[in-house]
Amino acid sequence: MAYGPPPPMPGPQPGQGRQGPWQQQPPGRYLPPPPAPPPGQYGLPAPAYGGPAPVMGPASPQEEKWALMAYLGQLQVSAIAPLAALISKGGSPFVRRHAAQALNMGLGMIVVWVVGLLLAQFMDALALFPLAYSALFFYFLLRAAIAVNRGEFLQVPSFIAWPLLK
Repeated sequence: MAYGPPPPMPGPQPGQGRQGPWQQQPPGRYLPPPPAPPPGQYGLPAPAYGGPAPVMGPASPQEEKWALMAYLGQLQVSAIAPLAALISKGGSPFVRRHAAQALNMGLGMIVVWVVGLLLAQFMDALALFPLAYSALFFYFLLRAAIAVNRGEFLQVPSFIAWPLLK
């Protein structure tokens, strides 16, 4: 007994239905199959426009500590902590990305508080805006710090981390 695929059945195959000559593709006109992924990767490669960030490899424990200090240091010294992390360990892509985002968050917080306090001189109800912004700031600050502890990157929304520094 021979093994192999069964011979093709005459007539239309299941799911094709009846095709007339107007519905058939001309010979030689077909879409090529998608390219095979490189070895070790699954699925199609990420597009060059806005795809996920390239993986730089796992961060060292020292890099994770500096990135974590960029976020949690803001609880004590505001925007000075991410600036210190950016200046001292800015050569590492992991630390630079986290420190830049933390610095953007800190600068945004300073601006909101200065403008909020100036506007509160005219209307007391506007003093609630910086307080609400601070609550969101601390929420995303802690979420980003937890992501750093896992070795990941959390993209904070742009209304919290103003895109001032890339």
